[in-house]
Formats: sequence, C-alpha cells, structure tokens
Amino acid sequence: MTIDQALLSFAVVAALLTIIPGLDTVLVLRSSISQGRLHGYATALGINAGAMAWGIAAAVGASALLAASETAFTVLKLAGALYMAWLGATMLWRSFSSKPATVVAGQQVSAGRGGLLLSWAKGAGTNLLNPKVGVFYIAMIPQFIPDGTSTLLMGVALAGVHNLLGLAWFSVIINGTHLVRGTFQRPGFIRWTDRVTGTALIGFGASLALKSR
Repeated sequence: MTIDQALLSFAVVAALLTIIPGLDTVLVLRSSISQGRLHGYATALGINAGAMAWGIAAAVGASALLAASETAFTVLKLAGALYMAWLGATMLWRSFSSKPATVVAGQQVSAGRGGLLLSWAKGAGTNLLNPKVGVFYIAMIPQFIPDGTSTLLMGVALAGVHNLLGLAWFSVIINGTHLVRGTFQRPGFIRWTDRVTGTALIGFGASLALKSR
C-alpha cells in the first residue's frame, strides 16, 4: 500500500464516520444555533483537536493502554460519561432559567456563557474523554500505515484527513444554520435546542457508562 492509497482508503472510512449523526454533530449544531457561527467553528476545531490528539496517541502506541488495560478504559469511560452528563445537565438547567437567551446583532448572548475558548474546550473535552474515539483510532490507524513510513507522521496525516473531512461537514452544518438564523436564534427555539441537546448528552453519557468495550 502506498501513502496515497492509504490516505485515500482512510478518507473513505473517515467520511462515512463523519456524516453519521453523533455527539460531535449535536454539539456543533447546538453551538451554532444558540451562540452563533464563530462558536460553532470553535466547537468544531475543539473536536478536531481531540481527534488529532487521539490520532497521534494511536500512532505512537500510547492509546494502546486502552486496549491492554480494562481499568484505564473504565476510568476514562466513566470520566467521559460524567463530563457529558454534566454538560447536558447544565444545558437543561439553563434552558429553564428565568433569564431567557437573547440575540444581539445576529449573535447569541446570554448570561454565564463563556467565550470562544470555552466552546473550543467543550469540543476538545468531549473527544478526549471518549474512549470509543481512542479505540477507533488504535484499531484503524495501524492498518493504514504503509511499511517503511514514519508511524508518527502517518498518524498525524491520517488524523489530519479526518479533521479536514470533519471541518468540511461541520461547515455545512454551521453555515446552513447561519442562513436560517432568524428562526433558529429565537429565544424559545434556543431553549428547546438546549433541552434536546442536554437530554441527548445525558443519553450519550449514560450509554457510554453502561456499554462495555
């Protein structure tokens, strides 16, 4: 297998994984609707940063600990489940707050919401604390590293391909949301978005906590 063949083959797998609706899509959609396009991109870049970290870890063998140690896998799984549940509970709590969200100049503004760095951190944290992402990378990346190539560089390149595809998909979601922001950014719609997303996050967390490898 040549480098070009490896990258192309992995791109097909990564594309299928990217377009399947999941937690990443839910987070980016929610950020775009309730906080605006910049926060949507900040969340997307955070998710990509988490994916790149897992890709590098898989390439150098660090994430092999997840495959070898049941304890390590369980600890990371529970930490990720608690993190998702906390994010979901926070969104639900804010959706029932007496202070409704408001929109100013086409951007979402509400009390207690952090800046772009916080949106980035939420995206990154979601991926970094999800051992399923690590298991995917450690299972897939070694299969697409041609003989005689740098394991680390190929790991970075493969994760980069996944990131580019992810960013393209997230851009469709973010900009599509922006085109109809007049409807999506109404306070009532934002409340229901937070409630649906919060419930979904709690569900993802519970599913992650209860599932085995």
